[in-house]
Amino acid sequence: MDSPSNRTLHLLSLLQTGGDWSVDALAERLEVSPRTARRDAQRLRDLGYDVQSRPGPGAGYQLRPGTKIPPLLLSPDEVATIITSLLVLETWMPDDPSASVARAKLEQTLPPALRRRAVATAMSTQILHEPPAPVDWALVGTLSDAVAQGARVTFDYTDQHGREWTRVVEPHRHVLRKRQWYFVGFDLDRDDWRLFRLDRMRSTSILAGVHAHREFPFASIEEWLVSDFGRIEHP
Repeated sequence: MDSPSNRTLHLLSLLQTGGDWSVDALAERLEVSPRTARRDAQRLRDLGYDVQSRPGPGAGYQLRPGTKIPPLLLSPDEVATIITSLLVLETWMPDDPSASVARAKLEQTLPPALRRRAVATAMSTQILHEPPAPVDWALVGTLSDAVAQGARVTFDYTDQHGREWTRVVEPHRHVLRKRQWYFVGFDLDRDDWRLFRLDRMRSTSILAGVHAHREFPFASIEEWLVSDFGRIEHP
């Protein structure tokens, strides 16, 4: 198999045929080691599929009878990519309901773990009326999970003057602004709401713990931007 995603999809198709597959048989069909076959089976579990295992000598796997198989096998980052793309279309074509209908159908067909990522991405993303720019979807996924969990994130940041900082932020939303992706969050060290460019962020991770929800003090991010980040009063 040429990639983990393709290999996992092949594994799913084998388990769908029914029966109890030994680890050695799966490894032979997938052209990988038994250890890799076990790892791929765990990946299916992580995606929400009910893969049952038989421990001990001659260990094997089977898909629980009656399991409803969603038609798509996607990674969390791929789900974030699709959901964000559909949100862009919803914003740019408000009179065309197809994008919102497609997003709702997609969320219904995803297994639980991926559905949580889809809902988190939709909840944490606000699209402004500007064309999109390239973005690190893994970073988008991390920020989406942090928003959904009420968690803080830490990251290394290079500002517009080339200075480097380590920041601890409570993320609120990520947005497109002047063809660049940014995210808005409350900077704990600065004790204020700040705007960060995603392409200037490195080593982003979610900090352990859940914190009280902090209300964004403006009606919308657009209003905050027009007011020069809250520095001037805007009706």
